[in-house]
Order: sequence, then C-alpha cells, then structure tokens
Amino acid sequence: MTGTMDRLSWKLFLLSCLVVVESSAQDFGQTQFICTSVPKDMDLCAATMQNSGPAEDLKTTVMQLRETVLQQKETIMNQKETIRELTSKLSRCESQSLPAAAGPGGRRPGSKNTMGDVSRGTTDTLAQLGQTLQTLKQRLENLEQYSRGNNTVQANSLKDLLQNKIDDMEKQVLSRVNTIEETKPAARNDTDQRNKVESTLTSLHHRIIDLEKGKDTRPTDKFQLTFPLRTNYMYAKAKRSLPEMYSFSVCLWIKSNASPGVGTPFSYAVPGQANELVLIEWGNNPMEILINDKVAKLPFLINDGKWHHLCITWTTRDGMWEAFQDGVMRGSGENLAPYHPIKPEGVLVLGQEQDTLGGGFDATQAYVGELANLNIWNRKLSIAEIYNLATCNSKAPAGNVFSWTESNIEIFGGATKWTFEPCRSLN
Repeated sequence: MTGTMDRLSWKLFLLSCLVVVESSAQDFGQTQFICTSVPKDMDLCAATMQNSGPAEDLKTTVMQLRETVLQQKETIMNQKETIRELTSKLSRCESQSLPAAAGPGGRRPGSKNTMGDVSRGTTDTLAQLGQTLQTLKQRLENLEQYSRGNNTVQANSLKDLLQNKIDDMEKQVLSRVNTIEETKPAARNDTDQRNKVESTLTSLHHRIIDLEKGKDTRPTDKFQLTFPLRTNYMYAKAKRSLPEMYSFSVCLWIKSNASPGVGTPFSYAVPGQANELVLIEWGNNPMEILINDKVAKLPFLINDGKWHHLCITWTTRDGMWEAFQDGVMRGSGENLAPYHPIKPEGVLVLGQEQDTLGGGFDATQAYVGELANLNIWNRKLSIAEIYNLATCNSKAPAGNVFSWTESNIEIFGGATKWTFEPCRSLN
C-alpha cells in the first residue's frame, strides 16, 4: 500500500509540472522551466498557488525588458543611416599612398606612372567630395560676411578652424582626383570633374588670402607654400622671368620627409631648354642642381621632416659652385656649365619639373613638402650673407632678381599658403 501511494504521489507531481509548463509556455513561448517537487501530504492546488507569484513577477519583468529593448532598437534604427553614411564616406576618402620606389638609372624616368598602389575612385565619389567643398565654400562666404561686421577674436578663431577643415578636404579631393587620373583611359567627364574641383580649390584659396589680408598686417614675405601630394597639376609660378645671369645665388627654406626623393623644389625653363636651372631630388639619387641640362650632385640631407636652409651659388667662369646647408658649406665643385649664362625670357615654377616651357609636368618628379623664402640674386653671396640668411639675421639681404613676396607668385592646383616666419616656425 505504501508503495502504491508513493507511485500515485509521483504521478501527481509529474502531472502538476506538465500543467505549469504548458501554462507558462503559452505565456512565454519556448522557454526552459525547472520543476520543484511537492510534498505528498501538501495540497497540490495550494502548492500551485504559492508558485504562481514568482511566475507573474517574472512575466512582468520580461515584458518590461522587452519594452526597453524595443525602445533601444528604435533609437538604433534612427541612427543607423547616419552611421552607414559616415562609414561609407570614410572608406571612400582613403588617402593615396606615396609613389613606389623609382627604378635605377637617370634622373628623368621614361614612365609617367610610378604612383604605387592606390584605391580606384569613381565619378560619384569625386562628385560627392566636390559637393562637400561647395558646402565649405558657402560656409566660408558666411564667415566673410560675419568677419566684415564683427572683427573679433571669435571670428578669427572660426576662420582658422574652417581653414583647417578646408585643407583636410583639399587633400582628400586632390588624392581622389589624382587616383581617377591614374585610371587609363581616363574618361572625359572625369577630366571635367577634376577641372571643377581644381577651380573650387583655387577659389577657396584666394578667399582665404583675402580674409588674411583684411585682418592681418604681417609682412608679405612671411608665408610658406605646402605641396601635400605628388601630382602633375599642383604648383606655383613666378609672375615674371629671370634676367640673363653670369652668376647667381639661390636660397630657400625647405621641409620634407618624402621618400624616395623630395621631388623638384623649383625649375626654370627657357625656350629650347627645359632644364636651364633646376633643383631636383628624384628617386634614390642625391639632390642635384642642373644648369643647361648639366648636372652637379649636391651633398644635402634634408628629407627628415625638419626645416633646412639651402643655398647654392654659381659663376659661369669655370662653372664654379658651392652648396650650403643651414649656413654651413657642405660641398663645392667646378666645370658646371662653364661660360654658359642663364638665359632670360623663361618660366620659374615651384613644385614641378618642366619638360616643356611652363608645363609638361611629371607627378613622379613633383615636390612634396613645404617651401618658403625662395630668393635669387644675380651675384655670388658671401659666406657671411648666407649665414645671416640661415640664422634670420636682420642684415640678411632679399633677392634682387626674385624676392619672396606674395605679389610675385601665383598658386595653382590646390597648393596651399600658410603663415611662416623663419627661425620661429622651425620644426
């Protein structure tokens, strides 16, 4: 009898568990439950009622959690499009890599395409970046109006912030334009897009200059040019030619960490001779000075990302030359284009090497870095004068053939201009 009662109690216990599981499953769907044994002498209905309290509390808690999750899901969905748009934009604005190492031999590569691996862009990407620049342009116009009526520190700070954003966007757009140009054959509408973007960049640059002139009384020679990318369209040009010269001195401040080779800080071409006077560091070759296409290798070490002052002097008699870095003579030589005067009626270009008069630029020879205070004299400077220039002495002379002033230079293709004071802005 006792065994029979035990078996009956066990069957009743299993039946009660099945009832609770079935009832709970209807409320919560597929859920795992744990059954608890009921003493044989306790009323099963009473035990069920005692266990119903925690179940109801659990159900209420689950419903509250579900409501919270739904609210969070709605918030996430509202932000999803914004996140996707930002991610897509960032992925399309990858900066292109520096050019691949140039091949051995010669200073003038036969191939125009050594730009390395880059992500291939699309016309849609370029158009989107162009629209962004147009937006920045509108904001800049608003800033101009604000600055005219409120010449305050707040307006100047806002202008500086906007200039930084514009500079970042310039690098992205110019990188994408250069990438599209690398795709051969280039579509005609891509060229049109590039021209539009270049025009917008030039317009933005001139507007920034106008703003600076309106609020700044600094001297017109306290500026630097920045060439952030290797392109065949980013450069500056002197507004007038050089005269005939039987000797010269050329000095400049330079800062670059480009490799291999910083490129071409400046080139002077004349009719019939594209390499009349060129300073170039191409590939793994040392920096060279070219006069009438004759070459002298210069003992400069400059691609460390720091500012350096360079000076080269030359006389047509015996082709004597001297090279100075940071006020110290680093080398000299002779027989560099002896008895050949530098010819007049040419074009002086900063940042590009000319294959034709005023053009024929090759991106692999473009200068990458910063450049300032390029001055040219039609005489050989003394060691003391060169030292004064390198140390920013007040007695340092300005170039009598070409002097570093804003009115003497035109900027093209997105090269940028920033305030610079020698010896105060170093490194």
